[in-house]
Amino acid sequence: MAAGPQTKNTVCFAKGNFAYLSRIHPDLSRPGDFLNFEKTVKYFLKKSPKIIVCDLHPEYQSTKFVYSLPTTYYLLPTQHHHAHIASCMLENGLKEQKVIGVAFDGTGWGSDNRLWGAEFLICDYKDFKRVAHLKEIPLLGGERAILEPQRLVFAWLYSIYKDKFLNLDLGLLKKIDKNKQRVFKNMYLSGFNSPLASSMGRLFDAMGSLILEKSKVNFEAELAIELEKIAIRYRLYAIGYKFKIIKNKDGYVIDPMPMFKEIIRDLKAKEPKEKIAYYFHFTVAQMIRKICLILRKKHRIKKVALSGGVFQNNLLLGLALDLLYKEGFQVLTHRQLPCNDSSISLGQAAIANFRG
Repeated sequence: MAAGPQTKNTVCFAKGNFAYLSRIHPDLSRPGDFLNFEKTVKYFLKKSPKIIVCDLHPEYQSTKFVYSLPTTYYLLPTQHHHAHIASCMLENGLKEQKVIGVAFDGTGWGSDNRLWGAEFLICDYKDFKRVAHLKEIPLLGGERAILEPQRLVFAWLYSIYKDKFLNLDLGLLKKIDKNKQRVFKNMYLSGFNSPLASSMGRLFDAMGSLILEKSKVNFEAELAIELEKIAIRYRLYAIGYKFKIIKNKDGYVIDPMPMFKEIIRDLKAKEPKEKIAYYFHFTVAQMIRKICLILRKKHRIKKVALSGGVFQNNLLLGLALDLLYKEGFQVLTHRQLPCNDSSISLGQAAIANFRG
């Protein structure tokens, strides 16, 4: 039995060649959703599972609940993004081949106890290795940065320009008063309540906030959705923006700072926002393409699996598929389940099957 993640939670019970998934429990921090989750788990426990799987994140309610169960069960924690890729592999009928897994979402707990969310993995069902990721940035205020994406913009621009970025004469920056600027700067420099995260979802939030000049949102990914809507209006040729790929001892890091500089240039030049938004999507697709080419050459793997909530963005998914197909990759996407966290429990069960 796999207990799934914190939001968009499903519980999976697997036996033989069959996997049974529960309905979605939207957010386990809500009492009603957690109560339904608890009822689902207790129902599946009556079927006497030998292995119980949970997410690595110590603060997920699903993880805490599993750890509260009797110790008679064999408990297997699994990494969030590995489970994303494993679910995509299983839906496509893969057996034990290795794939290049591209997992883009908001955040998930990494095996190094840091927040991940823009990950390239070399993996099969049993094991994975993180071989590339987006450059980390502090989430000023932790989860508050999700509903106040101006905090993300501040973190990115401060990392590039330091104090000079306030002279950029951008619409969004004029909405951040001096007191907030001082607070954000202190949080950035001290690291107080500002965990580092390599999150593609948060990059989309930051870009939406910067381009659309919106400081706050009502729900997660609101600006990413708006950004996609205006981007699809652009119909001309796209060349994208620049970015860096930095090699280190653990693999590769994608640095989007050159992209921020070019986007700011375009904003100041009053380029159409539709064009800037489309170029941004195209640039992220190019990041996927270039990293996958590097990894194919190094690891001799042609299969790429795409998973994570960011790929609910149909424009990004289409651009990435087009670029990867042109390079001769075999690309796997979700066939029956959404690519968001509701597919996590199936991936957890698949990992347990091969590890158990």
